[in-house]
Amino acid sequence: MKILLTGANGYIGMRLLPQLLEAGHEVICAVRDPRRLSVADDLLQRIKIITIDFANIEDAESIPNDIDVAYYLLHSMSSTQGDFEDLENKCATNFCFLVANTQIKQVIYLSGIINDQNLSKHLRSRKNVEDILKNASFNLTVLRAGIIVGSGSASFEIIRDLCEKLPFMITPKWVKTKSQPIAIRTVMEFLIGVLLHPKCQNDAFDIGGPNVLTYKEMLHLYARTRGFKNWIWIIPIMTPRLSSYWLHFVTSTSYPLAVQLVNSMKMEVVAKDSRLQSILKIKPYTYTEAIEMAFKKIEQNSVISSWKDSMVSGRLPKDLRRYIQVPRFGILKDAQKIEHIDIDKTLQTLWRIGGDQGWYYANWLWKIRGYQDQLIGGVGLRRGRTHPDKIFTGDSLDFWRVLLADKKERRLLLYAEMKLPGEAWLEFKIEGSTLHQTATFRPRGVWGRLYWYTLVPFHYFIFKGMIRNIAQKTQKA
Repeated sequence: MKILLTGANGYIGMRLLPQLLEAGHEVICAVRDPRRLSVADDLLQRIKIITIDFANIEDAESIPNDIDVAYYLLHSMSSTQGDFEDLENKCATNFCFLVANTQIKQVIYLSGIINDQNLSKHLRSRKNVEDILKNASFNLTVLRAGIIVGSGSASFEIIRDLCEKLPFMITPKWVKTKSQPIAIRTVMEFLIGVLLHPKCQNDAFDIGGPNVLTYKEMLHLYARTRGFKNWIWIIPIMTPRLSSYWLHFVTSTSYPLAVQLVNSMKMEVVAKDSRLQSILKIKPYTYTEAIEMAFKKIEQNSVISSWKDSMVSGRLPKDLRRYIQVPRFGILKDAQKIEHIDIDKTLQTLWRIGGDQGWYYANWLWKIRGYQDQLIGGVGLRRGRTHPDKIFTGDSLDFWRVLLADKKERRLLLYAEMKLPGEAWLEFKIEGSTLHQTATFRPRGVWGRLYWYTLVPFHYFIFKGMIRNIAQKTQKA
């Protein structure tokens, strides 16, 4: 079967891709930037990639005429792109236009459970997309899920942050809202099970796990599953704005995303029926089983995808290509180099930078800078990294975004997503047997220059110490 996979570099898409290939399907991945498709080389050799920005299809590559099924996994909750409702509607309309002349038999859309007439902006947008797809000429299958629990999922990581960091919690009243969490593994079973299934055409199904829980109960069950206790007190006067700040400061969530999540958390998301379980004979995993499976993946360092690598976790527009050319004029920079390095060992060391490993010098100063950024609404250091020794273009890396990670070119280029009075790049490049490390800052006005010159003494020690320690680690490795 020939399958078109949109959103292939998203949290769900990256989980679904290897399973589709393992089932013997031919997969065409439609992505905005092929360099951001963070999959292993063996998978890249087995797929076809076409470049399509569904928000702007002027230069879109043609979709093969003989596709059988398409997965529509395009979602946007980031306010950096303006009104995400308009953006999602536009993407859905353009998708219908591009597949109109193909032989497509079915489109599978993963949406959200809708139980309230007064929908949040997020859920209203999902419903609008569903209506656009429903009016097209293809057969549509809609799967409506609530909270998805799995290693790297936004819901799981937020619950994990709250419980692991706060044994005592003062919470808003939305923690009493009911939800029906579903394991990511069960979501995958449903997504694959409906493929051209005759009983799943032109219909919408709610999918959920066997447990209906309040958010408070989910927090308590997480703690119990992990072997500790937590205490939660509810304060009904906590406003949505305060709730959003609370999520932002305690978890890895950006403030714009926290706003959307809080608005959605006020809505009950409980499945109306379990028809699809009976049709496909699938037994969903419980909430505690989902947590246990997530930690098995984490402990094995085998997390396939993480929401933190999504552009929604940061503050950049989704097109990274506009930042990949490091400016040469109107800039301030710190350049360091070390000669006679071991190339392979140096690359291995560079590819482990950030996250739990840290930045190889004065990690306490990096943490202070992360806390400062978080206090003014930035991403801070909370995102860490998904893999301990793998970096892909587009990944988040603490408060940086990976613009380029190419071992063949021996180059790692990072762009700062922290809040700054300007723009900042950090580049590592090996030429011959010399490692070059360059921090580039393009200041915005007088404040940008004052910011840079104020930090020059710290930069001298941090950047010099970082490259020196990188070189020393390669000698010890």
